[in-house]
Amino acid sequence: MTASHFRPPWWARNPHIQTILPVITKQPLPALQRQRLELADGDFIDLDWLVPRRADAATVVIVHGLEGSAQSHYARRMLLQCQQLGLNAVVHHHRGCSGEDNRLPRSYHSGDTSDLHVTLSRIKQDAPQQPLWAVGYSLGGNVLAKYLAEQGEHCLLQAAAVVSAPLELAGCARKLEHGFSRVYQRHLLKQLQRKMQLKQQRHPSLTMPGLSALNTFYRFDDRITAPMHGFAGADDYYQRASAKPLLAQIAIPTLILHAADDPFMSESVIPDTRHLPATVHYELAVHGGHVGFINGGTPWRPRYYLEHRVLNFLQEYSPC
Repeated sequence: MTASHFRPPWWARNPHIQTILPVITKQPLPALQRQRLELADGDFIDLDWLVPRRADAATVVIVHGLEGSAQSHYARRMLLQCQQLGLNAVVHHHRGCSGEDNRLPRSYHSGDTSDLHVTLSRIKQDAPQQPLWAVGYSLGGNVLAKYLAEQGEHCLLQAAAVVSAPLELAGCARKLEHGFSRVYQRHLLKQLQRKMQLKQQRHPSLTMPGLSALNTFYRFDDRITAPMHGFAGADDYYQRASAKPLLAQIAIPTLILHAADDPFMSESVIPDTRHLPATVHYELAVHGGHVGFINGGTPWRPRYYLEHRVLNFLQEYSPC
């Protein structure tokens, strides 16, 4: 385990300030260019590229979290930081998260690595000589970690970072049913329920009785996510989609960042570092909230730890 150098300012030691303040103090979104990838099953995913693209620089692939997008606060900051450093950057959108609903009844989930593989394969095909890195946040972090483990030594990436990822999904679902964490659960479930209602209008064959009554992630995943994506139920989904049991298979330099006070996570996400390969650098901070890690500035103009830490790691372990 790597000792964390993250230290919050006195006014941002609370995990909910760390989690919520970045959402309400978003930085500007830089100019982006969309690329649509057609998938073999008839669906599509959208990539949003930082412009202009450079032929002589590494590419950072940003994998967003649940119901996130290029608009998400962490994606904006990473895009801006890549722009300042002269790096290429692209946001990989999960199906239906780019502002346009995907074509098929199915959606995306925490263990769905096939679309990410399509994205990385296409980028590598178009620019085989450029270093290829990725950073995944929250749900996208679990997707990325699972992808890294599945690919092992055949991974198309040279280095990666995983931030605030629910690496053990069952424990995180239980955590979100208690205390103030229920506020986050309620907010995200409302977004998912609205999306499913629209999807049901476009695909009348979908049956989602009692959708509004699915008021926990476990219930939603058991009735919607799991059957929609071929799992027997929530327990089967959580077991098969969690990346934590697979971390020992990661073969490229990978930074995993968690905060011990993350209101989305339970202690079950923390791996036993004795069983991690030398390629995995695990960093657990005392504070930081969920994809927060504010380390300075003011409440009106906070400064952040994540972008510098992640990009320094990627450049150190896989230099351009």
